[in-house]
Amino acid sequence: MMPLKTKKTIGIVLAISASIVWITVHCARKIYAENVHVEGYLYLPSGSTFENLLEEVRPFLKNTEDFAWVATQKKYTKQLKGGRYLLQKGMNSNELVNLLRSGTQAAVQVTFNNQHRLELLAGRISKQIEADSISLIRAFTDSLFLAKHGFTKKNAIGMYVPNTYEFLWNTSAEGFRNRMYREYHKFWNVRRIAKAKKQNLEVQEVIALASIVQKETAQVSERPIVAGLYLNRYHKKWALQADPTVIFALQEKYGSDFEVKRVLNKDLKIDSPYNTYKYAGIPPGPIAMPDISAIDAVLNPSKHRYMFMCASTKKIGSHVFTKSLRQHNRNAKQYQRWLSSQGVQR
Repeated sequence: MMPLKTKKTIGIVLAISASIVWITVHCARKIYAENVHVEGYLYLPSGSTFENLLEEVRPFLKNTEDFAWVATQKKYTKQLKGGRYLLQKGMNSNELVNLLRSGTQAAVQVTFNNQHRLELLAGRISKQIEADSISLIRAFTDSLFLAKHGFTKKNAIGMYVPNTYEFLWNTSAEGFRNRMYREYHKFWNVRRIAKAKKQNLEVQEVIALASIVQKETAQVSERPIVAGLYLNRYHKKWALQADPTVIFALQEKYGSDFEVKRVLNKDLKIDSPYNTYKYAGIPPGPIAMPDISAIDAVLNPSKHRYMFMCASTKKIGSHVFTKSLRQHNRNAKQYQRWLSSQGVQR
């Protein structure tokens, strides 16, 4: 028969062992049990505290306390890495802590086009990455950066080539701007620069002319014809006489909300370096953000002898092109009569 003292000792050992087993199982459950029950993207702002993280991650978790316990045990409560993280359904707390600690983000596809002013571009980008519009516009217009890289506030918009780019969500304003500068140089490769020189144009002049082409016609197939026409005028040292530049000058004077559906004769007298009726040559900067098709239209223009163009009254959105001023004047009168018939006065 086993002595009473021995029985008590065995009982204590069994109790301790049971406690250890229970604690081990309980801890293992906290660490390895599935905790993420909703798949999605966690956006963790830069500079977040552990408390901020818990608030942001709460909607994804079955048990926030378990996650907090695991994070604390793994000493992941400070120096958190902001970013956009893909949380997959079924992840456990250990996997989630490891993901956040590694800083392995899910990239975002940043897209922009037709943002005709730096302010609009900043607003567009701020909706896609963490940087706000104020910090972005400050980076875009930084005088030291512009001077260092040969830009001015008038032509800086031309540095941003419309496309889709992959970024980390927590990219800073300066980081975004610097990446766009690198993309600008990738775009303006040896082949494109050679084509610009063939037209006797600098890169910034190509961009400015492309912005006029883009504002003249939304039809991509028509852009090489329009580009060829303006290059014909440019090489003959004629004034470009592009209505979109007059509209741009008016909006610079009266505000971007100033709507112009009909350019009047008095408008052609506005004193602005962008008024291509008053000043020959290419304006000092783009009047819009030209897309790639407009830029390539200037670099690969149609070869023809057209010198004049007028909006078509038969095929809205298109133009009629002529070589002679006499025919152009007839087309222009017809178009003006059509505008009046439509009740368009300004």
